Amino acid sequence: MAPERESTRERTASGATASSRAPRNRLDQPRPPRRRILPEWDPEAFGRFSERIARFIGTGRFLVWMTVVIIVWVLWNIFAPGDLKFDEYPFIFLTLMLSLQASYAAPLILLAQNRQDDRDRVNLEQDRKQNERSIADTEYLTREIAALRIGLGEVATRDWMRSELHDLTKELDERYNGHRERGVFPADRSRGRDVDDR
Repeated sequence: MAPERESTRERTASGATASSRAPRNRLDQPRPPRRRILPEWDPEAFGRFSERIARFIGTGRFLVWMTVVIIVWVLWNIFAPGDLKFDEYPFIFLTLMLSLQASYAAPLILLAQNRQDDRDRVNLEQDRKQNERSIADTEYLTREIAALRIGLGEVATRDWMRSELHDLTKELDERYNGHRERGVFPADRSRGRDVDDR
């Protein structure tokens, strides 16, 4: 048995093997999630909830209901029988409830406002990029239209060709009639006689 133990010792002692190293995390696999002490929540869901509360707090319905609750609270604690009153005249409990409501409402409203500011910032960035693209497109189209105008200035139009042909035919007619009268073309004279004889 002793020789077997020595051979196993020799194997583990010689060279570094994966079993003798401390286990490492592989880079191609995600780490296992850590345990958290604090509870987790979805920030988007909490943000949407805060926006809903902020929208409700900013409505007239909330003001009406809060006013009704305060009036009922005060009237109940003034006119109710003594053993049914839960908040006597200085209404300390009412003040505590209103301050508690305000202390929660203010951060919720600020959170909703921050989310709205983030959305506005994203929208402004998108609008700015869209405006830059529109300006670039407009400049490109302006350059293309200018190039087309320059190109069309060099193109012979139908009206220009007609006017040039008209001028050329006029000039040819004038030359032909001028030469005819001077008798430059003898063949024309003989043709003219033949035509006259007929």
